[in-house]
Amino acid sequence: MGKTLIGGIEAGGTKIVLTVAESPTEIVATHTIPTREPDETLATARNWFEEHGPPCAIGIASFGPVELDPAAPLWGHILETPKAGWSRCDLAGYFSRAFCVPVGFDTDVNAAALGEYRHGAGQGAASLTYVTVGTGIGGGTVIDGRLVHGARHPELGHIYPRRGIQDRDFPGVCRFHGDCLEGLASGPAISARWGATLSDLPDDHEAHGLVAGYLAQMCHTVHASIAAQLIVLGGGVMNTPGLMNRIAQKAQALGAGYFPGAADHRIVAPSLGDRAGITGALLLAENGRCA
Repeated sequence: MGKTLIGGIEAGGTKIVLTVAESPTEIVATHTIPTREPDETLATARNWFEEHGPPCAIGIASFGPVELDPAAPLWGHILETPKAGWSRCDLAGYFSRAFCVPVGFDTDVNAAALGEYRHGAGQGAASLTYVTVGTGIGGGTVIDGRLVHGARHPELGHIYPRRGIQDRDFPGVCRFHGDCLEGLASGPAISARWGATLSDLPDDHEAHGLVAGYLAQMCHTVHASIAAQLIVLGGGVMNTPGLMNRIAQKAQALGAGYFPGAADHRIVAPSLGDRAGITGALLLAENGRCA
């Protein structure tokens, strides 16, 4: 008799990663499909799992916003999202009904936080906040092994950073808040403002200092409000050479000597790279794994 497999789904706005594994660190097969309209995309994912399993439990790490309250009627659904056709999509329910298996469900950034905490940069840390800086900005936090949830899920991308007097003209690109962090420092914000990605702009361009400054404010806010021992910064924008160091230096300056030593407030890159989210999805599946 073959080993039982768990399934992982990392659902993003442009692509969906599918995985079957013996454990979160023992992947058997993986496949990526484009995120088209829901019916076609979910059917394609179901067919792939049927061919490569089927899994005895599935973990889903989804773009948001999503409903995470198990008691809510819309648990497992994607809520109102700019992604056309996906609002009110019952993502968890679809796979639960398709395979009659337990389904773990959380945000993509929460899953990435869990993956890095258990198997990546956060091993040995008491608390970790994972932040992705890309098409959007989002964050998830793990404290003493548990993901932080509240009325919904944390939305670090929608805090308002303090803007300098010399930087008041750009209105921001967030359709809800304008110049929130996502509206100022995400990939689309950078492109809208300077007509290029951050990596493509010269090293001495003002964009590097401004973006690093806004992200450093976010890191300072996390240190001050959550006391996270480790902040892991991932996402496409963070591939910009030198950006991590700029953020760390500016965050340290913002602390003004108030916080404990650097060992207690570190800012690092993901150890798992682009596997953080799918590793977290498999951890969500493992929580409901069959015997």
